[in-house]
Amino acid sequence: MKSPTRTRLGTALAAAATATALLTALSGPVAAQPAAPAPASPAPAGTGTDWLHTEGNRIVDEDGNRVWLTGANWFGFNTTERVFHGLWSVNLDTLTRQMAERGINIVRVPISTQLLLEWRNGQDAVSSAVNTWANPELENKTTLGVFDAFLGTAEKYGVKVMLDVHSAEADNSGHVHPVWWKGSITTEQFYQAWEWVTDRYKDDDTLVAMDVKNEPHGTQSESPRAKWDGSTDQDNFKYTCETAGKRILAINPHVLVMCEGIEVYPKDGADWSSTSPADYHGMWWGGNLRGAEDHPVDLGAGQDQLVYSPHDYGPLVYQQPWFQGAWDRTTLERDVWDPNWLYLHKNGTAPLFIGEWGGHLDNGPNQKWMTALRDLIVDEGIHQTFWCVNPNSGDTGGLLGYDWATWDEAKYALLKPALWQSGGKFVGLDHQVRLGGATSTTGTSLGDLYGG
Repeated sequence: MKSPTRTRLGTALAAAATATALLTALSGPVAAQPAAPAPASPAPAGTGTDWLHTEGNRIVDEDGNRVWLTGANWFGFNTTERVFHGLWSVNLDTLTRQMAERGINIVRVPISTQLLLEWRNGQDAVSSAVNTWANPELENKTTLGVFDAFLGTAEKYGVKVMLDVHSAEADNSGHVHPVWWKGSITTEQFYQAWEWVTDRYKDDDTLVAMDVKNEPHGTQSESPRAKWDGSTDQDNFKYTCETAGKRILAINPHVLVMCEGIEVYPKDGADWSSTSPADYHGMWWGGNLRGAEDHPVDLGAGQDQLVYSPHDYGPLVYQQPWFQGAWDRTTLERDVWDPNWLYLHKNGTAPLFIGEWGGHLDNGPNQKWMTALRDLIVDEGIHQTFWCVNPNSGDTGGLLGYDWATWDEAKYALLKPALWQSGGKFVGLDHQVRLGGATSTTGTSLGDLYGG
């Protein structure tokens, strides 16, 4: 199967071009680790006991109450700018509050291993992509300071956060690289980056989930590429998930560990030595979890923190074979979703969290696919973060218009049924703080919903 061409982060849009002067590229190879790295400033402490774990295919709070994680992605920390895109014009507090008031109870934040290592080594810097006229409270803050400010703002509005290592290097197209190591960034540094960030925020229950690596991929003829089997090979993502997950949970046993899929998986009778495309099942990058049936991720004592996290997209991103001819939700569920990842939910093996889905509204095939997946999410209670808030996502667009202020109401209306609601209000994942803040009229808290 031909690999999808993915340009969500790499396409330059006219709206983003107007901010070019603000976007100073800070990328480059990771510097050698100093003998005594400068310590990062202390992390702000969170409040409450909002940690989550799994029971079968459900995610529950510490009291065993079922919760539904429904949110969106906001990218930028993974790019050369090393900070949320849009802060050149939108206020951090304003947008976070708007997301909360509109029912987004968790934000998936892509980041790079390179930036995490820079933070660990005290090499974080002020990003010129932050407009201090729009964000006076962020003036002179480093990129780490901006992330800390976001966590504090998210806590204020009852929003939870997931961190996603989107790429090895701080690069707008870094997600195109198929694996978690690249150049001077080794697999061991990848693990160490996860350990450092987990330790820094281990007491902050605003950061409740860690997505080990975004969209591992690569076909049978590519090198490197991600595979899934029972080995301890460097390119075995199942082993990587286990290793990273156990090292994360050794530091914070309460955080959820998200494990994505890969791209291709051998058909019955074939193995990873074959270079014939006919011997493999193809899928979206990160969307192939067929291997979890015979080779499930084993987190040992932390198994109740494991969540599988596929990605899925529509025909405007790539014309996959299953979009040829007549198709609908029934055929997608039977031929694509069930065999690749939905079986894990239906069998009660583990919860599913669709970390990315979304796209342009075309009043045609893409919208048909988006509606079908949205209805599956609602019917099955599958957790999800929509891709994305950013308007400067090349092949999907975003929930915001190019001015970073106007919401795409038609796209939001499509998403809204897949946001957790009860009694006419959006439900957050904080037990004390209503989604939207203390004075919110649109949201409620877990404490309000379940009592206590």
